[in-house]
Amino acid sequence: MCRAQAPGWPGTHGYECLTKLDDVVVCPLGARHAGGFQTSRADRSDGADKGGAMSAVTLLVAGLALMAAGYFVYSRFIAQKILKLDPNYETPSHAMQDGIDYVPTNKYVLWGHHFTSVAGAAPIVGPAIAVIWGWLPAFVWVVCGTIFIAGVHDMSAVWASVRNRGLSIGAIAGRVVNGRTRSLFMVVIFLLLLMVNAVFGVVIAQMMIKTPSSVLPVWGALVVAFIIGQCIYRYKMNLFWVSLIGVVALYLLIYLGPVFPLRLPEDMMGLPTNAWWIILLFVYAAVASLLPVWMLLQPRDYINGLQLFVGLLVLYAAIFLVNPTVVAPALNENVPAGTPPIMPLLFVTIACGAISGFHGLVSTGTTSKQVDREPDSRFVGYFGAMGEGMLALAAILVATAGFATLADWQAVYSAFGKGGIGAFIDGGAAVMNAGIGLDPTLSATMLTVMAALFAGTTMDTGVRLQRYIFQEWGEIYNIKSFQKGWVATFLAVGSCMLLAFGAGGLKGDGGMLIWPLFGTTNQLMAGLTLLVVTVMLLKAGRKVWFTLIPMAFLLFVSVIALLLQLKSFYDEGNWLLVVLDLVILACSILASLECISVLKRNWSGRKDGDEEVA
Repeated sequence: MCRAQAPGWPGTHGYECLTKLDDVVVCPLGARHAGGFQTSRADRSDGADKGGAMSAVTLLVAGLALMAAGYFVYSRFIAQKILKLDPNYETPSHAMQDGIDYVPTNKYVLWGHHFTSVAGAAPIVGPAIAVIWGWLPAFVWVVCGTIFIAGVHDMSAVWASVRNRGLSIGAIAGRVVNGRTRSLFMVVIFLLLLMVNAVFGVVIAQMMIKTPSSVLPVWGALVVAFIIGQCIYRYKMNLFWVSLIGVVALYLLIYLGPVFPLRLPEDMMGLPTNAWWIILLFVYAAVASLLPVWMLLQPRDYINGLQLFVGLLVLYAAIFLVNPTVVAPALNENVPAGTPPIMPLLFVTIACGAISGFHGLVSTGTTSKQVDREPDSRFVGYFGAMGEGMLALAAILVATAGFATLADWQAVYSAFGKGGIGAFIDGGAAVMNAGIGLDPTLSATMLTVMAALFAGTTMDTGVRLQRYIFQEWGEIYNIKSFQKGWVATFLAVGSCMLLAFGAGGLKGDGGMLIWPLFGTTNQLMAGLTLLVVTVMLLKAGRKVWFTLIPMAFLLFVSVIALLLQLKSFYDEGNWLLVVLDLVILACSILASLECISVLKRNWSGRKDGDEEVA
């Protein structure tokens, strides 16, 4: 979702790194320094040696190998022994098929939707900020978090929703716990989606303003996606050839982007450029949320997922060819003044790429309604989370090995919040230029399009999820008008626009006001999702340690971070964030207590069995 996770600590840059893409100057592999790019111990300066002298390729191989083991071993164990995915279970996509939201979908196409919807900019920004504490904590959290928490979270959330008619995690909480818990969940979910949708409009707008060469491929991808949807569903064409042609078309658009850069006028009808981009993005998101999922959202996410995966492989290949040295320290003992403590901030600064509550909203919102066979939940959910982990791993390597010396790295990471998308784009472009000779402008366009497409698909899904929330409220409280798709969409987009322009003025960046709460709210949501899944497993007589332990850890670090934020907001006199912080904290604690009460009632006399899950 991204979606930087830095929680806006006093005296830090907080979330500014999301939109100020040019506030970071990254040394492109030493090209701006007399010493040149460093690739071996013999060539490195003393400053680089103090950084730990680790090969980026070593970290890359280790990280990918561990994640592969997680998928082939650990995820199979969870799927077969804990969730007990049943190939004969009738999924909601078949039982409730309507051709709009409930559509049986090929697992590879659905993986593309899930991966790109959950990714956003966070797996890029979060790790690129968190390496200020050193590359080792970021590396360990991304790899272990992906294997033992994120993959299990996404897969089990999809399973939980499939077993509950494709309902959202909030509605599931109402079924397996009680109505009070459902209401508390809904408040947290609504605020989380409001943050994501309002801010991602700003993020994408700033990307297209800063890199006009990305405009053509970003919007042209919509046309490609629409055609692919028709080819797959209307004309039943072969998926392989449709996919191949679609990826080639997307990369052709990326090639044409620098040739035909597109810009909006700086002022139209009294509104600045970024305001018009935000309006256009929300108009598109509203239309896309009402269209049948197979027509635009699903094929767009699928083909974008393939394109983004190809881009990631190109970046990995460049790292293998160049084999840059990680000049940043493994553990940074000289963090800049004002940097918050690594505990618990590391675990909310890096969310997506290790674990993210937004994943649970997608898993139980759009993904579960398209699962063809229940065992597909493993590939779609767990491997989708792995995709984000691999992207986060690349961000760590680019943000620590894209410098000639430790001193150069320290010059950029002079304060908490430095780095982010700018570091990923500039450093990644430099790596690809040095490794495979790709033109720097084309490389920067490719990486900007990657980030923008991730953010755009997350925004698409986020608006659709917010529409579902209003429709579920309509069903819960018997408000007939809310149950209508166009009314729910109007309310979803209207609430985002009200925050964007009502609080932000003509610039439309009002979402940035509440964005500092995203990191902790997001991780709290992940813990609460695992808590509901744990209740389901316990009621069914299944083993719960594999969800219970990650859940307890996430709730602990998130509550501590939220309390620390509360003090900082109070000291700053930021009463809006104080109130919202208290609301989120109260809802989360009360929902947790309700779930824990149910856990306690079901704990005695439990046994491992095969009871039906509902």
